[in-house]
Amino acid sequence: MNVFIGGAWPYANGSLHIGHLAGLLPGDVLARYHRNKGDCVLYVSGSDCHGTPISLRAKQENVEAKEIASRYHEEFVQAFEALNFSYDVYGRTDKDSHKDFVKKVVLDLEETGALYHKESEETYCEACEQFLPDRLVEGICPVCQKSARGDQCDHCGEIFDDGDLLEPRCKICQNKTSKKKTKHAYFALSNLQEYIEEFTNEHKDRWRINAVNNTSRYLKEGLKDRAITRDLAYGVKVPLEGYQGKSIYVWVDAVLGYLSTAQEQVGDLTKYFSKLDREYYVHGKDNIPFHTIIFPALKEVIGLSKQENYIVSSEYLTLEGRKISTSSNWAIWLPYITANYQSDAIRYFLLTNNPEKRDADFSWREFVYSTNAELLGAWGNLVNRTFKFISKHNDHILPKTEVKLEIVTRVQGLYKEVEQRFEHLELKGALDSIFEQVRALNKFFDEETPWIAKKEDKDACDQTISTCLYAIANLAQLLEPFLPDSSRKVLDHLGIHDISYQEITKIPAKTLDNVDALFSRIDVKKIEQEEAILKEQQSLRT
Repeated sequence: MNVFIGGAWPYANGSLHIGHLAGLLPGDVLARYHRNKGDCVLYVSGSDCHGTPISLRAKQENVEAKEIASRYHEEFVQAFEALNFSYDVYGRTDKDSHKDFVKKVVLDLEETGALYHKESEETYCEACEQFLPDRLVEGICPVCQKSARGDQCDHCGEIFDDGDLLEPRCKICQNKTSKKKTKHAYFALSNLQEYIEEFTNEHKDRWRINAVNNTSRYLKEGLKDRAITRDLAYGVKVPLEGYQGKSIYVWVDAVLGYLSTAQEQVGDLTKYFSKLDREYYVHGKDNIPFHTIIFPALKEVIGLSKQENYIVSSEYLTLEGRKISTSSNWAIWLPYITANYQSDAIRYFLLTNNPEKRDADFSWREFVYSTNAELLGAWGNLVNRTFKFISKHNDHILPKTEVKLEIVTRVQGLYKEVEQRFEHLELKGALDSIFEQVRALNKFFDEETPWIAKKEDKDACDQTISTCLYAIANLAQLLEPFLPDSSRKVLDHLGIHDISYQEITKIPAKTLDNVDALFSRIDVKKIEQEEAILKEQQSLRT
């Protein structure tokens, strides 16, 4: 099977936090799972290096926008490497190859008649003497009446033109805004209403429910044409006459990153997409319409065939019961958490508490107790007690006896169950099912009492340990998409270097070297310390 996985492109205007990570982690799990099944996977993402947030920060720091983008792009790369993300390509939108690709798409849209041009009144700040991009306009959402920015409400998810915003004001100087005429190129999205309806109906069984509901709402209201250009100096320049000083709107720029990075790897996109079996797009729910409406519409116009389309759109992650806020510094930043905690511990907690169907919460208390009880107390305990028993009581030699049929049946059933969970995008459920068997194997070890059997019935003792080794090998293989670091260590000790999605029936290793513990216990005092750090960093910002 040929599989394409696109992870959302984070803005390179500030550090990433655990909320971003919760939305992006499923992409890496899916990529690893499909590779283990032998599928041909292309997993891409990158840093969104254009847009207003970057320009604004650059202005605040009195540096070039590209310096800001490069700073955070490098930080993102380091964070993803620390968390064992397995991107085939992690790019950036300010690469020349990407900018050339975007310009070509815009020219194709123009040639096919998908664009039209008109003058419109756009938001202008007299005090700042500039047109204001959407993120620099604040006001009241016309739908839910809550605070919103120029083109999107984070509360209700509504997308609108900045002219619809109530009581608009400039985010820079807080003065009331006015309207001024300017020319823009519009993507005739309304002409694709029928196509997007058919596309949604065809694929909605493969989408998360929030994506289905969100997209259906836009279709019911009727798709609206959207400007693809903006009065911004920093960005991909518009390759059309009469648009000097304007850039391509970031919502077009960013989603086309999936295609530009793919093209670098496969060459002919038309040929690649015609042979593609499945596409996944992994992001937070605020990005749903860009992936279920705008991106499919762009692909249709430029002639890229559609395949099985999966939308993996997470709900929000809160922090200690409150909404994560970068402006008030109420967040746990990836550079901090990756420097202080094991990658698999971070991955495990954010996957087993993933906001798949509803908002989830990160608390330091739950993180510490989950790591100690589940990773250390269940999975780490099963591996360590089995390996230590072999080292201490069997002179490091792995017993080679028949394993118990009941455990074999259980493991074989687990492969099928996990596969079904993945097919329904239930990654949290898949991880929970695996850990249910981890706990069952610990119980099996206790009930078989090999420490007693070694004196009274050596054959029974060897069968117990062989059974545990068989189970551990298969559990590690099933856990690899979720916990790649610890799983790889376990499999390496057992002499298993090629991971697949086939039941492991033989352990290649003859002996077992001294093995370090997979996980370290986190002192519960860390809970209070981390909570204090979180409150302190917020007070420093405010």
